[in-house]
Amino acid sequence: MKLAVIGDPVDHSRSPAIHRAFLKEAQIDGGYVALRVPLPNAISVIRRMRMDGYIGCNVTYPLKEEALRACDTLTEEAERAGAVNTLFFGRDILGHNTDGIGARSALEALIDESISLRRIGVLGYGATARAILAQFSENDAYTFVWGRDPERVDDACARFDASPWPATNPPEIVVSTLPPEVRLPPEILDAVIRADIVMDVNYGERATLNRQLDREVLPGDAMLEAQARASFDFWLAHIDGVAPAG
Repeated sequence: MKLAVIGDPVDHSRSPAIHRAFLKEAQIDGGYVALRVPLPNAISVIRRMRMDGYIGCNVTYPLKEEALRACDTLTEEAERAGAVNTLFFGRDILGHNTDGIGARSALEALIDESISLRRIGVLGYGATARAILAQFSENDAYTFVWGRDPERVDDACARFDASPWPATNPPEIVVSTLPPEVRLPPEILDAVIRADIVMDVNYGERATLNRQLDREVLPGDAMLEAQARASFDFWLAHIDGVAPAG
């Protein structure tokens, strides 16, 4: 069972270790590798991977939107997000997105209850943010969006029944999907510092938001592990005849 993750950069990815553990746990003979794929090469690489016998592939920054165009069919999660982070190579290339369920699972494990009716701010409006907003909206959270481009903020709010970042009464939970180098303006910085919970979808050396805020920030490890499990289960659900080895 050949699996991989593609992105740029990808050397930092924990996905190979996580999925190799899943394969071992399921007693499935297979492997999982990390492949650096710069823009705009995702579509050609994805199609070659299918020919080379890969069963599934994860997609990370900055390829999630480009990879969408390589898919023959999409799940509802991928359609809503307008991006994919999980591919299944069957008769067709099927695109899926588990980023939203990963973020929700990580937060619900932390607060030990549903995110329903919680006020959650999302920093950013890119591929990962859209998947998260879609999942949170489906689970009845009140969501707010911040980003530097007002038109993209308005578009995200319209698509996912969210609201622009409030001038008063800031969200109690904040999820940042921003790249590590982005600096927050003072008014947003102050609101995020005062939030009850802050989660950065970045992990490892890329999880730098805590330095900017000078407060505790939940790194993206828990979200990564939850979305990885959802991806692995998705692949197994679409494979006929997969059985434990031995």
